[in-house]
Amino acid sequence: MSSVERQVERNFAEQARELKERVVEINRVAKVVKGGRRFSFTALVVIGDEVDRVGVGYGKAREVPLAISKAVDDAKKNLFTVPKHGQTITHEIIGQFDAARVLLRPASEGTGVIAGGGVRAVLELAGIRDILAKSLGTPTPINLLKATVNGLQSLRRPEDVARIRGKRISEVLPLPRIPKTPAEPEAVAAESPPETPDTAAPSKAQPGTAASEEGSAGGDA
Repeated sequence: MSSVERQVERNFAEQARELKERVVEINRVAKVVKGGRRFSFTALVVIGDEVDRVGVGYGKAREVPLAISKAVDDAKKNLFTVPKHGQTITHEIIGQFDAARVLLRPASEGTGVIAGGGVRAVLELAGIRDILAKSLGTPTPINLLKATVNGLQSLRRPEDVARIRGKRISEVLPLPRIPKTPAEPEAVAAESPPETPDTAAPSKAQPGTAASEEGSAGGDA
């Protein structure tokens, strides 16, 4: 099977996955016109297959269902694939959009999705199960989601970095941390033997010893 056929099968499999949608926010807005105000609704929606594809969309209409439908159509146009390492992301990244900044940090297995609001919806529908996220800027939902998307789109895989730099994958991965052993000071102390009475410095003569020696010498004279 050629590489083109594999790519076609992969694209078909991705399109066959069921896309799930999640409404993040619905807001009522007003437009001032001659004779009064005209009300409409806006919808912010996230869609994804909970594997590695996710997209964010925004729609506006006179009715809520129509606004959600427009947002879903917009999100389908903005689908992208998220680079992952197991159940988490490949490296730490900060996504930015206008005044919103989102810190995304990989986490160990079993940590879960530590995030809130619309950021959690984006990460869960992208198939990420272990991650730490923190908002560092404005809490406006649409800017927060676009900052999260910017961070996920800026991620790179180790094999891509190795290919660009002309190195092996093991050379671009960070070095593992060597844990410090708390028993090192005890081992050093055990290597130095304790002082024995034979090797100890000679003690001072006790008082009266020299006097008795002098007295015995005078008696012999």
